[in-house]
Amino acid sequence: MADTDARLAALERRVQELEDINAIRRLHWAYGYYIDFNRAEDVANLFAEDGEVIFLSGIYKGREGAYRLYGTWFKSLFLAPGEEGPAYGFLLDHFQMQDIITIAPDGQTAKGRFRGMLFGGSHESREFKPQGLPLQFMEAGIYENDYVKENGVWKIKRLDYMMQWQGDYEAGWSKTTAHLQPLTECYPANPIGPDEIRTEELRQTWPHRHDVPMHFAHPRFGAALATQVQEPA
Repeated sequence: MADTDARLAALERRVQELEDINAIRRLHWAYGYYIDFNRAEDVANLFAEDGEVIFLSGIYKGREGAYRLYGTWFKSLFLAPGEEGPAYGFLLDHFQMQDIITIAPDGQTAKGRFRGMLFGGSHESREFKPQGLPLQFMEAGIYENDYVKENGVWKIKRLDYMMQWQGDYEAGWSKTTAHLQPLTECYPANPIGPDEIRTEELRQTWPHRHDVPMHFAHPRFGAALATQVQEPA
C-alpha cells in the first residue's frame, strides 16, 4: 500500500505539473492574441499586481506600467487618435512558439522561454500611416519570462522580451536597421516612457545581437554538469 500511495502521489504531482505548463502556455498565447488587436486592458490583466515588462532597455512596472506600454505607446505608434483595434488595413500578427516551461518544485512560480515572430504593417489604402514604420515589416525576438500563481491563477510576473531583429519586408533584414530604438527618458517626463531604464544593460537593436541566457539546463548533460559544479575542489 505504501508503494501504491507513493506512486499515486507522484502521478498527482506530474498531472498538476502538466496542467500548470498548459495553463502558462495558454496565458502566453493569450498575450500574443491580445497584442495583435491592441487590447491593452486585457494584456495588463494578464500580469501580476507587481509584475513588470522589460522592453528594449525600459522596465514598465505593474499593471499601470504594462498598460502604458501597450495602451499608450504602442497605441499611439500604430493607431490614429480615437482608433481602436483591430483597425482597417493594419496588420500586427504575433506568432508565439518553441515554448520551454519549467515549474518550480513548490508549484507556485515558473519560468518560460518562447520565440516570437511578428508580421506587421499597413495596407496601401489605409489613410493613417504610422510614423516611423515601414508599410511592411517583420520582427523576431526571444522571451525569458517569470510566472507566479496568484489565488490559484497563473499570471505574468516578469515578461522580458529581447528583440533579435527587425526587417523591412521589401529590403529584408540584411538592409534594415531596427525602426524601434530604446527610450532614454522615464515616465512621467516622457508620457510613454518606462518607470526605469536599465542603464547597466543598454539593449541596442538590430543589427546588434543579444545573448539570451536559458533558464533551463541541457536535458542530457545538465544534471551531470550541475553535479560537477557542486563537487568540492
